[in-house]
Amino acid sequence: MGEITVALAGNPNSGKTTIFNSLTGARQHVGNWPGVTVEKKEGTFNLNSFQVKVVDLPGTYSLTAYSLDERIARDFLVRERPHVVVVVVDASNLERNLYLVTQLLELGANVVLDLNMIDLAERKGFCVKPEKLSKILGVPVVLTVANKGEGIEELKKAVVEAAKRGRKSSFKIDYGRDIEGGIRELQKAVKESGVLVAYPPRWVAIKILEKDAEVLERIENSGRGERIKALSLQIASRLESKFGYGDLETLLVEKRYGFISGLIRECVERKMSFEERVSVSDRIDRVVTNKFLGIPIFFLVMWLTFELTFTMAAPFVDLIDVFFTWLASASSSLISSLGGPVWLSSLIADGVIGGLGSVLVFLPNILMLFLAIAILEDSGYMARAAFVMDRLMHALGLHGKSFIPMVIGFGCNIPAVMATRTLESRKDRILTILIIPLMSCTARLPIYTLFAGAFFPEHQGLVVFSLYFLGIVLAILVARVFKEIFFRGEVAPLVMELPPYRVPSFRGVLIHMWERGSLFLKKAGKIIFISVIFIWLLASLPFGVEYGSQASFIGKIGTMFAPLLRPAGFGTWQAAVALLFGLVAKEVVVGALGTLYGVEEGALKSVLMHHFNPLSAYAFMVMSLIYIPCIATIAVI
Repeated sequence: MGEITVALAGNPNSGKTTIFNSLTGARQHVGNWPGVTVEKKEGTFNLNSFQVKVVDLPGTYSLTAYSLDERIARDFLVRERPHVVVVVVDASNLERNLYLVTQLLELGANVVLDLNMIDLAERKGFCVKPEKLSKILGVPVVLTVANKGEGIEELKKAVVEAAKRGRKSSFKIDYGRDIEGGIRELQKAVKESGVLVAYPPRWVAIKILEKDAEVLERIENSGRGERIKALSLQIASRLESKFGYGDLETLLVEKRYGFISGLIRECVERKMSFEERVSVSDRIDRVVTNKFLGIPIFFLVMWLTFELTFTMAAPFVDLIDVFFTWLASASSSLISSLGGPVWLSSLIADGVIGGLGSVLVFLPNILMLFLAIAILEDSGYMARAAFVMDRLMHALGLHGKSFIPMVIGFGCNIPAVMATRTLESRKDRILTILIIPLMSCTARLPIYTLFAGAFFPEHQGLVVFSLYFLGIVLAILVARVFKEIFFRGEVAPLVMELPPYRVPSFRGVLIHMWERGSLFLKKAGKIIFISVIFIWLLASLPFGVEYGSQASFIGKIGTMFAPLLRPAGFGTWQAAVALLFGLVAKEVVVGALGTLYGVEEGALKSVLMHHFNPLSAYAFMVMSLIYIPCIATIAVI
């Protein structure tokens, strides 16, 4: 007969002992684990041509190895490498019990999930969907009532089938961009060092970040862990500082429970009375994730975000505008007084200062927007927004996870396209990538702010919000059409982390705001600087023409394309040139207009009012939203 070794794991009081007795009957014996007085139970059962040895591990809530029981369980799983690990969970208390399941899956165990006491769960009003749970976790799921002997034969068959299948699970929890980056760094270092080769490298990296005493001790004793130790301290310090946690383990635990919370929402239905929903997070979620109120609340939150962004940023915008106006004038006067040539004065004042000033004047708006998004993310609301939008995404044929890259697209389309890698299906990735350019990235915000401030000063927030909303609507329509034509098939379920609500860390939101805002500054310092100088050069040549006139090279290029734009209401050569250079980076549209007209942002608004009316100004903003994305985004796609 073939031999299969099965480890039986589970929380205390999950019914594990009853399952063990039901599986093995009288064919069991009791001793002690080697070197300790903890009881060790083993038994066997036969099925078809296999003899299955069942080892009952000590009851434990996790594999963190704080206690002797946890260490015994973990050492057996790693060193003995059983063919199958049956995890017995109390089906009426899934949130607590599934934590051990996630740890076993991260450890790389070949898991069979036993939902025990399913009758008790049903009496409490839970309706578990085992097929969906199995699909998401990638493991077999069996329903049992151990004290009545129900489901035991199905469990035996699942064990044998799992042993035949072997370890094929690629389960992992997404801990977020920053933490995943740290895990990858440590994982690479662990592989290169050759320590703890019996453990999966990713699991070792996570345990190092959690400061697992046993793992750290074994790395220390190996004599090859100096680089790992130094790197782990550096990564932990960076992450703890960014997220405002004194202990990174707490954050990782919270992420796991967030995943479990999302998993339960996807796989378990329950009719609960108001009195049962006692936690503050649950009570808030009754409103913000309500199937009728959730989406209107989301759009209300986004509208308030844009209103506050413009209101709070306005004083800083005015200060920067005044500064660049003074700087351009002062630099022009200084160069003239020193006898410098007119072209140099024009290059510095109109090209460099005028172009960069027209973009950097919007930095306060961008920083305020990122500050607001960071607060929404850290407070826990953004996860709820994704959960709420998941219903709509499914209805329109999009994967629920597609909403996350779409939200990232509000910052920049480039990382948003890269974020689609988290989608398992190739068709979901392609479909999401195709609609991300319709998300209004930060680079478009200066265009919106300029034209909304000039033509809709009383309703700036509402106008900009309408453009973001229009982008979402267009993305949904395009996705629906493409889905029906090119990407037919079932949409996979979404498991979204739903962390508890908390007051955001002041330091954390400032770090998020600055990191994202600094990306904008780097682009302004490189791509935009080079672009505005190039535009100035084209606007100044051939020699002898008036700067930025229609007779210049750039004027001729714009004149050639202007007729194409006339039906849209902005058929001027300056508008055509600005949109053409927007292919380099969308921020360049505003820089180009400032450079072409030779004015600062405040004066630029006045000039634009001679060439646009409110309708054509809005049409220009819509054009900026829906026409070809920047070169960098195209390259990433």
